Amino acid sequence: MPAIVVLGAQWGDEGKGKATDLLATTDRIDFVVRTSGGHNAGHTIVIDGEKYATHLLPSGILTPGATSVIANGVVVSPEALFRELDGLIARGVEVADLKVSANAHVIASYHATIDKVTERFLGKNQIGTTGRGIGPAYADKINRVGVRIADLFDEKILREKIDAALDVRNHLLTKVYNRRAIEVDAVVEELLSYAERLRPMVCDTSLLLNQALDAGQTVLFEGAQATMLDVDHGTYPFVTSSNPVAGGVCVGAGVGPTRIDRVIGVIKAYTTRVGSGPFPTELFDEDGIQLQTLGGEIGVSTGRTRRCGWYDAVVARYASRVNGLTELFLTKLDILGAWERIPVCVAYEIDGQRVEEMPMTQTEFHHAKPVYEFFDGWGSDISGCRSFDDLPKNAQVYVQALEEMSGAKIWGVGVGPGREQTVVVHG
Repeated sequence: MPAIVVLGAQWGDEGKGKATDLLATTDRIDFVVRTSGGHNAGHTIVIDGEKYATHLLPSGILTPGATSVIANGVVVSPEALFRELDGLIARGVEVADLKVSANAHVIASYHATIDKVTERFLGKNQIGTTGRGIGPAYADKINRVGVRIADLFDEKILREKIDAALDVRNHLLTKVYNRRAIEVDAVVEELLSYAERLRPMVCDTSLLLNQALDAGQTVLFEGAQATMLDVDHGTYPFVTSSNPVAGGVCVGAGVGPTRIDRVIGVIKAYTTRVGSGPFPTELFDEDGIQLQTLGGEIGVSTGRTRRCGWYDAVVARYASRVNGLTELFLTKLDILGAWERIPVCVAYEIDGQRVEEMPMTQTEFHHAKPVYEFFDGWGSDISGCRSFDDLPKNAQVYVQALEEMSGAKIWGVGVGPGREQTVVVHG
């Protein structure tokens, strides 16, 4: 049975939760795994008309019979984890079968404090973080002063690690940012309070997942954030602090690259972005406002309004290349039914030159201007379509054109928020 990766092919918010939920219900999925990021992610899933939002938890937590896994590459806020779990329990969702890697790093309260004060200190150069401590937690991990989930079960080690981490952090807070120092005892006490509830969930998730694949079970790796937010391959420095590309799955879950069978990139029929950074097709006119309104473009985790623009085939080709996509899942095609003509960015103009691949430098990307081709709209509601032949001819032409210019075949098309509102193009 396969190992399947589902990831974002733009700047996030593409509808990865819908794709994951669809796979988990149409195929037998035994494990759904988060491999990077923290509770700065957000997936929306609509089941029988009821909307659910997951942040730190894999969206597979809503799939009966599937084991949800938070793997070693994730940074975990215990407070956020239990708040999310308790919210689902209150709605009658069964959450008992959740596994958390002993090697996942912990987001402590001081990480969020550092995140917020640093972002404010940057002023007009702000990155646009969520302020939830993800970046500082990853920084501690790389600086080898991080706290792992396993450390919560050894008070002596936990105290030593918190003391070492705060030794530098407190100098920064008091001498640079003019803030109060954070007390080691208070942080230790808070983190220890989560230990006993966490203990039954914690295991060697790398071993668990490899054994599952050896046994022929299906493992679905669910991406957070997206390709263009990758710390190596995204629009640096306006990126996240981890590697949400396909290669990051192997590191973040402890499985080898030869295990992966399918890599599905989720991509909107237009483009959105939250936070700062370059965005060549961004719209500042009525079309942009209409995309925001019709698409409900408000961040699941942040509550921030998403910047909107037309489909960018240069970004799509880039995502196909760096991830080795085997297929694409196109979402929100139904939103475009209001337009008579639909622009698609097929290349950039940079300093008078036509460029059809992602620019090499940050400067070039900032200067990129979209080169558009225009497609006729279909002017009708397609939310009831269930097969490719059901789609209006112009919608079929649009999908086929995107497939030809995006570097991967389109496996399916979302025509509404519901699980059942999906058109399979290549089954």
